[in-house]
Amino acid sequence: MDATVRSRELGDELRRVRMVRGLKAAELAHAIGWSETKISRVESGKTSCSEVEAAIYLAYCRVTPRELDRIIALCGGEDEHGSFLRHHGERLPDQLRTLVLHETTADLVEQLELNRVPGLLQTEDYAREIIGGPGLLPSPAIEPRVRARMDRQTVIHRWNPPGFTFYIHEDALRLPIGGTAVMHEQMLQLLFLGELRHCAIQIIPTAAGAHAGLDGPFRMMRYEDHSPVVCVETQNRSLFMEALGISLPTS
Repeated sequence: MDATVRSRELGDELRRVRMVRGLKAAELAHAIGWSETKISRVESGKTSCSEVEAAIYLAYCRVTPRELDRIIALCGGEDEHGSFLRHHGERLPDQLRTLVLHETTADLVEQLELNRVPGLLQTEDYAREIIGGPGLLPSPAIEPRVRARMDRQTVIHRWNPPGFTFYIHEDALRLPIGGTAVMHEQMLQLLFLGELRHCAIQIIPTAAGAHAGLDGPFRMMRYEDHSPVVCVETQNRSLFMEALGISLPTS
């Protein structure tokens, strides 16, 4: 695409924070799983950058929350003439930005899901059914959230990713989300990701009966230098809690 006023402004801001952080483009590209070419094109405004991608970039550069919000506001929304219009409901919610920030900077991520595959493991078609199927979101809000979920998955494939442990109840794998073809592709995705060294997927069998996760799904993000953060999500709300007194296990 041609660089627009808005994309150039975003690229300038991203380049500035990278340089303030003292990171070379190659170093940052390697860390977040981008190519050097993509870094160059985003910073020059020639390649679009989603809110989630910008949040991952900025989180690695450790900007302040206020600066994060200010720069992310420059993402997307332009038409072919460079004009900017964002329809009501298309803007990604603040809780998603917070989640991306915590996931990107975590050392370990543990997640329990009872009735669906965790978002970081979902295929695009499965995610679209999960996000749009309940009918709680207006149509224009669905695709931006699907794309954001796919963008978030780069955290699994980047260089030096966090460690991941996913606990998924058997019922989630038997629930026919989107039909046979969608579920078949989703199962193959789980098999592939489960082979990654840093990604453990544990299935809780129905035969196990009562278990420690019956109170509901959650995500815990652990850090070496501060307390873990627990995230509890619903379809349209997220609660973040600092889990004081819990530290990383030592190897």
